[in-house]
Amino acid sequence: MPNSWDGRPTFVFVHGAHGNAGYWTPLLRELGLRGHRTVAVDLPGHGPDAYFPMSYQAPQDLTALTELPAPTAAVTLQDNVSHVEAIVRRVAVFGPVVLVGTSGGGATISAVGNAIPDSLARLVYISAWCCVELPSVAAYLATLGHHDVAAAPVNWRTADPNTLQALKSALMADATDNQFRACLNLLEPADSPLVLTADSRVQAATWGKIPRTYIRLSRDRAIPPEMQDKMIAEADALTPANPFDIHTVDTSHMGIRLHPNEIAEILDQL
Repeated sequence: MPNSWDGRPTFVFVHGAHGNAGYWTPLLRELGLRGHRTVAVDLPGHGPDAYFPMSYQAPQDLTALTELPAPTAAVTLQDNVSHVEAIVRRVAVFGPVVLVGTSGGGATISAVGNAIPDSLARLVYISAWCCVELPSVAAYLATLGHHDVAAAPVNWRTADPNTLQALKSALMADATDNQFRACLNLLEPADSPLVLTADSRVQAATWGKIPRTYIRLSRDRAIPPEMQDKMIAEADALTPANPFDIHTVDTSHMGIRLHPNEIAEILDQL
């Protein structure tokens, strides 16, 4: 069938740190049931190309796991941008493109918006980093007291109850323990600190002309609501004639997987 413009939007989804396209499955399913066209991106070094060394398998060798940096640690923000740009341009032949990011994926969609604003119908941040006054995700994290952006792999397969409880409290406090462990097993051990430390500030002349939506997650403890509101306010001050369209869902940082219907309803109305 030849490529044809049918006027319907395609939603392109960009995951956050340690994630992959599979993170979006519940939301993609709901959007598909509503008749929408969706594409979930695996950023470079993620998905089929993710780093899963033998030391991460059972029985684990945690010393070996952290001895050498993962290949993913060399991925740059520009690598992400080039990858997403190619996908956006490919699906744009069918209709408008809505680019959606969550968490650390916000840095990538911001940079894509800076680079190809005329190829995007809308940007959607779901509790995602949107750097305006500070240069990078790492700089914003530092204001929350998180100063170490490490390249070492993370052991998401830990069975330590205290570590699991701390992770659940930070990422998915409104889930059952089993729901949280199921989500935890989607995460990849390695990611790139270069993406978090890169300058991903939005530019008024390019990014600033794209219609944009922010979906606040009111029980997020990784990017607290106060931080979400700070970034929204900074962005709206940068482009007062084109402010964020703001929505709120009462859930945690990873609660996207618990509330696909609510998120889909918002996206359905854009």
